[in-house]
Amino acid sequence: MMPAVQHTAAHLSDRHFRTIAELIEGQVGIKLPPGKRLMLEGRLHKRVRALNYSDLNEYVDNLFEADHFDTELTHLIDVVTTNKTDFFREPQHFTFIREVAVPALLKLRGRRNANLKIWSSASSTGMEAYTTAMVLDDMARSGSRFQYRILGTDISTAVLRLAKTAIYTRDMVAPVPEQFVRRYFLTSRDKSRGEVRVVPELRRMTHFMRMNLMDASYPVDRDVDIIFCRNVLIYFERETQRTVIEQLCNHLRPGGYLLVGHSESMIHSAVPGLKQVQPTIFQV
Repeated sequence: MMPAVQHTAAHLSDRHFRTIAELIEGQVGIKLPPGKRLMLEGRLHKRVRALNYSDLNEYVDNLFEADHFDTELTHLIDVVTTNKTDFFREPQHFTFIREVAVPALLKLRGRRNANLKIWSSASSTGMEAYTTAMVLDDMARSGSRFQYRILGTDISTAVLRLAKTAIYTRDMVAPVPEQFVRRYFLTSRDKSRGEVRVVPELRRMTHFMRMNLMDASYPVDRDVDIIFCRNVLIYFERETQRTVIEQLCNHLRPGGYLLVGHSESMIHSAVPGLKQVQPTIFQV
């Protein structure tokens, strides 16, 4: 019988950390400064054990093997990406959508029964997309005549799997108004699980797919009405931010809106023709 591999708690060497940092920045635009090394090591240990490597550095030495590089890159991206999100995060954005953006977009169309397109470009586990769906569905129930479709994209396959299942814990839906919880979530038959699921009606209006904001082009319609790109640009270098914003704006119809995070409110200076409506809301 072969002896089991003895896993060590080795730290990444400087060379191996630089290898991963350069790979991640080149692939997804995210910088990994030295201060992120301990975080990276902690997150990689489980993967190292699963692949039966002796330590972290052996994992990196074998990362570029042709027969599994693509698969392993997907796992590595899942490890390093930050996927903090909440329902109704930065709630003023959803107030703006209800009170300003949708009425203005419908007026701009000059007709009823318009079909609005919303894109959550860093959708994580889907909470942003489903929050938007709740707000839009509630507006439609209240007399606004329009249809809508929501696209959620993310680089991480792990969070997209969660978004597609649309199953969340009770703690996760705490920010959702109680009337929306009753209307838009189904409770698990097994009460001990403490889980709820977004109703089929909203899931049908929401589609998720994997996409990299660093790609040269995006497989997305060019007549989107509202794009969310919140709390992801902060991980990019200034030039990459400008490129991504320009790409996103190319997919907005005239009069459409781009919504960014609070720490990204100065991005408008990077793209000519982008008008600031509120500190974190822009219009083309």
